Amino acid sequence: MRKTWVYDPHTGGVKIPQAVRDRTRSRILAYAQKHYSGKYTRIDVRFRGQLCYIDAYTEPYVPPRFNASVFGESREEYIERLRNVPTHLCRLRYFGDEDRWSMAFYTYSHEKYEPCVFNNASFHGTPEEAFETSAVYLQD
Repeated sequence: MRKTWVYDPHTGGVKIPQAVRDRTRSRILAYAQKHYSGKYTRIDVRFRGQLCYIDAYTEPYVPPRFNASVFGESREEYIERLRNVPTHLCRLRYFGDEDRWSMAFYTYSHEKYEPCVFNNASFHGTPEEAFETSAVYLQD
């Protein structure tokens, strides 16, 4: 049987140059600040090879009748622990064009990144479009 090459937007990619990393981080943070201010306490943008990971940190929900014996820690310990647990939003893959990345959405049901399309119905989009798509986790 003859092998056929098939394009997969969720494999491969190009190592992200430092200048692109800096611009991408700035773009994502500016977009988050403009459109989602107050929905998070901080956004973490980190890079590894051809990948860019976007995480959000939020103020944790504390039950009105917090019972330390149920949680095994004090109210303060509970809050501090949860403040330091990120909400994984998405992972971007770089192919050499700062406005054309592929995206994988973090699924908590499988606890891994799953390939997905952008809201523009394409496998490629901008970092801002990726943030917008994955910001579903920042909704009230």
